Amino acid sequence: MFHVKHIAPYILLINPWITDFSAYNFWIKPLGLLYIAAILRKSGFRITLIDCLDFLVKTRRYGDGKFLKTKIGRPVPLKSTPKNYSQYGIPEEILLKRLSFVEEPDLIGVTSGMTYWYPGVFKLIEITRKFFKKAPIILGGIYATLCHEHAKRHSGADIVFKGGNEWEALRLVSELTHFELRIDNWELKIDDLPYPTFDLYPQLSYVCIATSIGCPFKCTYCASPFLSKGFSRRDPLKVVDEIEYWTTQYQINNIAFYDDALLVEPSKHFIPIMNEVIKRGIHCNFHTPNAIHIKEIDEEVANLLFRAGFKTIRLGLETSNKYTQVETGGKVDNQEFQQTVKHLRRVGYSGKEIGVYIMTGLPGQRVGEVEESIAFVREAGAKPMLVEYSPIPHTPMFEKAKKVSQFDLESEPLFHNNSILPCQWDGFTMEDYKRLKEELRREK
Repeated sequence: MFHVKHIAPYILLINPWITDFSAYNFWIKPLGLLYIAAILRKSGFRITLIDCLDFLVKTRRYGDGKFLKTKIGRPVPLKSTPKNYSQYGIPEEILLKRLSFVEEPDLIGVTSGMTYWYPGVFKLIEITRKFFKKAPIILGGIYATLCHEHAKRHSGADIVFKGGNEWEALRLVSELTHFELRIDNWELKIDDLPYPTFDLYPQLSYVCIATSIGCPFKCTYCASPFLSKGFSRRDPLKVVDEIEYWTTQYQINNIAFYDDALLVEPSKHFIPIMNEVIKRGIHCNFHTPNAIHIKEIDEEVANLLFRAGFKTIRLGLETSNKYTQVETGGKVDNQEFQQTVKHLRRVGYSGKEIGVYIMTGLPGQRVGEVEESIAFVREAGAKPMLVEYSPIPHTPMFEKAKKVSQFDLESEPLFHNNSILPCQWDGFTMEDYKRLKEELRREK
């Protein structure tokens, strides 16, 4: 499938720091970049990976933990925000030392995460450019796609790649390196992808797995339909093969699912995967930081979640307000949620183990709606977890957010930062939010 006709070029791939008011490693890895690295390596390219987030000061038993935090000055647009601003990840001196050992690459690929993390991306590109003046730098990832024009104007990258199509990225790499990379079928299916290059990490306490690409739902606050065109899933048995590979070859005990829709049509996907995991005797701790869809959790699915070893259960309720549920996409209703919690409690999960995401700071949302949602989740026997709304470009809700926000969301991605509650107003203030957070903290 992959053919190489010349001596392969050398590619340096980098995942930048996070720059934010707060950050935590909920099994964060640059999965898209690792897939691209795997395809290039299988094609004969020589690859070096530097992940600026691969540095934790405290690791918890499931592999998640606290990043090293280095306090830095707030960017000018955020100067009035009375919070400490930090760079999360490896110390700068360690990055400089690693770059000093890297030979001159033929090409440098930099990925990006949240739109408002771009200061770390810019700094990384600036530093890398000083080391390697000749190598072209490609910037891709979420920020580069959602804020493409901003990245083109300000990032300092030679090329800003827009879109989530890995095959177009490979074509670009082939052209820039003048290397005859030939993939027989440029429409390779998801099952044809090699495993992501987690083996490039010096130490692994967890890996991430995507059993699908895209999402069939169209939640108005989510950019998944823009970032990934369509929805496709892997063969369930091949998913289990990968789980078995990481748990046996690398003794991995923690796996986080990155799917946006892991439980959709469970009889065709999730149930076969987990039945096979149990059949093969695979023992692992599974985690769902992206949240799983409530309406798909019946007795059978709940039982499989428990038996297969899902330790971190996160449900995406978002709100108990029926009007807002419909307005944001209609993926769940309150009765389904209550039934789901009953199923999960019945198979053995405690209320504290069932984390339920509640969105705060939505455009026009009142504090009373959040208070009612918190009470509703508690009454159902689960644990409410507040999630601050971040306005995301190219989503339906972004247009509404622009109209109500006091910040210039269109021109400045830093104002997408959920920590500043971009859509706060008299009906839901920062003081309201802090009070709710403190009340929940006391209950732990």
